Amino acid sequence: MTLWETIARAQSASGDEIVLRRRAEIFEIRYNGIELMSNLNHHSEDQLALRTLRRCDFTARHVLIGGLGMGYTLRGVLDLVGQGAEVTVCELEPEIVAWNRGPLGPLAGRPLDDPRTRLIPGDVQAHLAGARGAYDLILLDTDNGPDFLVRPENTGLYQGQGLAAVAGALRPGGIAAFWSATVSAPFERALAAHPWAWIREDIALMPGRVDAMHHIYSCSADAARLGLRKAG
Repeated sequence: MTLWETIARAQSASGDEIVLRRRAEIFEIRYNGIELMSNLNHHSEDQLALRTLRRCDFTARHVLIGGLGMGYTLRGVLDLVGQGAEVTVCELEPEIVAWNRGPLGPLAGRPLDDPRTRLIPGDVQAHLAGARGAYDLILLDTDNGPDFLVRPENTGLYQGQGLAAVAGALRPGGIAAFWSATVSAPFERALAAHPWAWIREDIALMPGRVDAMHHIYSCSADAARLGLRKAG
């Protein structure tokens, strides 16, 4: 049996431990001992990019991604937007950026090297606060979702003030989408309290499976973009 090999270990500015480890062809990032992400399956990240861009008719020119991860969401967006698009990625942890430029880079085809990519080191919540009307599309995959956070500071992103900042950063008719590892009733109540339309899509962890799901919450002031008749 192949054992896990620790490739790199780092400590965040707030004292959290981040570990990159590998077992054969599987890479995993752990945050304070909890699995944050791996390359074992990225179907739902691919679908996050595909489904939201399809709703924009693949015409989005200004896209924001909250959370770099292993680069799969970024790669999915880059593969679907035009050459004139700009895709901004906010990533808080410099070590994750460094690992994506190093051992993780080949997994998603080195999307950070694409000239359409703009990397902003820092918290996506801080960026959203000053990004009024800047984006056609906002994809947020900053953690494991509202109910399974490994970084408690991300809580605000899924509550009233954070949702207002997300909505404020969208252009008219823009779409925001949140990746979540679980169905979240509290988050759904928060979405319903905001003046926009929203839907949840349940994505099989692997195509063809029905026993393991991830989830995408999509929101827009333009209900038709989500295939709905009206907001509310």
